[in-house]
Amino acid sequence: MGKLLVVLVLGVVLIGGGGIALASWSIPAPSAHVEKVLPDEAFPR
Repeated sequence: MGKLLVVLVLGVVLIGGGGIALASWSIPAPSAHVEKVLPDEAFPR
């Protein structure tokens, strides 16, 4: 029972810490310019 409790607490701490890290991490938006030519046949009239 004691080892199970330690594993559960450790799992909650790791998941919570990962969530906080992802929430506070400011990931920059992609800045690459993308231009793709679509053929007219792809859009039926």
